[in-house]
Amino acid sequence: MACGGGSSAPAKPKLPAPAWDWAGVIGTGQSLSVGVMGTPLSAGAVTPMYNNLKLSLGTLTAPPIPDPTSSELSMVPLVEPIRPLSAGTAEWPANIFGETPHAAMADEITALYQAAGGSDYLTAHTVVGESGMPMTAIEKGATDDGTKGRAYAASLFEVQAIHNLATAAGKTHGVGAVVITHGEADAGNTEYESQLFQMQSDYTADVQAITGQAEPVLLLVSQQESVPQQAGSGSASTLAEWQVGLDHPGAAICTGPKYQYPYFSDGVHLTTPGYERLGEKYAEVYYHAVVLGEDWQPLQPISADASGNVISVHFHVPVGPLAWDDALVAPQGVAPEWVNGRGFEVTLASAPEMIQSVAITGTGGNMDTVQITCSDTVEGQLVSVAYAYSAGSALTSTPDPNGYSYDNGTLRWGQLRDSDPIVGQLSGATQPNYAVSFYIPVPYTSPLPATN
Repeated sequence: MACGGGSSAPAKPKLPAPAWDWAGVIGTGQSLSVGVMGTPLSAGAVTPMYNNLKLSLGTLTAPPIPDPTSSELSMVPLVEPIRPLSAGTAEWPANIFGETPHAAMADEITALYQAAGGSDYLTAHTVVGESGMPMTAIEKGATDDGTKGRAYAASLFEVQAIHNLATAAGKTHGVGAVVITHGEADAGNTEYESQLFQMQSDYTADVQAITGQAEPVLLLVSQQESVPQQAGSGSASTLAEWQVGLDHPGAAICTGPKYQYPYFSDGVHLTTPGYERLGEKYAEVYYHAVVLGEDWQPLQPISADASGNVISVHFHVPVGPLAWDDALVAPQGVAPEWVNGRGFEVTLASAPEMIQSVAITGTGGNMDTVQITCSDTVEGQLVSVAYAYSAGSALTSTPDPNGYSYDNGTLRWGQLRDSDPIVGQLSGATQPNYAVSFYIPVPYTSPLPATN
């Protein structure tokens, strides 16, 4: 958008005021939502950068879940770790194993708001994920058996406690989003998308009953890229985490994949810089969708067609143009027919089809299409195209494009990104949007139109 004093320049939109003095964010999921045991905390995450908050339990513990009116409860600056690190218990409040994405997320939201001319945007974060647990342990109605099943009830306790403290302090409070970092334990769960949407619906109803807010609670979900680990296998939950945003616009948004982040040698868990970058991407999407009220969508396919031996996949690109990230090593261990695909996979009549080359096409900022040249005619055939979908082998001793070092990557991978120039406040890393993992037929038309 143009800016300046000229009469022909369009007016800069007014930055919306925060909906609440304290904007709540609930973090749930499994191990990637609560950090990794033994990982160092970054220096920036242990010192408050802004005025963001978390709930202190004082000397309270569970079970049972405490009284949300207890005088032991207070609001304290948001730093990592969210609570004292766990000795191995997965359940709240002893569920924190390392640095979570939340300090980075909170810092980034405030930084983006202030960079746009705002004075302050304060978020209050709740982290209730349970390491290694499936959706049935973190959803509403889960049974707390002393080892799992407390996450949802604990999150509502924290919302009520924070709301009480906000009211006592003369502050308004509501919850803007639930961030779910999950899916590994549900990789084969074909009902996962419906469970994600049910979680969003449950949180909206239950949070509104506590805070009195009219606004729904947005579900932000990132794709898991690591399970199952068998070569060539796909993941139902990975696709569901993208599809839920297409099928339920306004209720859920896929923030993108996680294959671009630095991983430990297990190919499953992120390093500390990875958690920070994940939190910053959550923050960027929260800022656009919750703070600004925009219709944000990830880098995702909106249509696909075939002509002769060429498949054209057209993308919604958050910040054009499309580009290849050559600093990321191409996927390893996938079908040999796909080694030239940069993460793309083509199946013809149920068999891997040889990809000769892939190329980004378009003009200028509208470089929004990838053309896949195949060995055989695909037009009019039973053909599908996927991206970062089939598990390969983890990368080894690969430097991160922003200078971090890590042992391995994960198992689903690709090199397609947009040109988003945002730099994370805590990580200092450039944060373009990477293409979601997907599997679609050809021809294909997305349930949602592309937006800018």
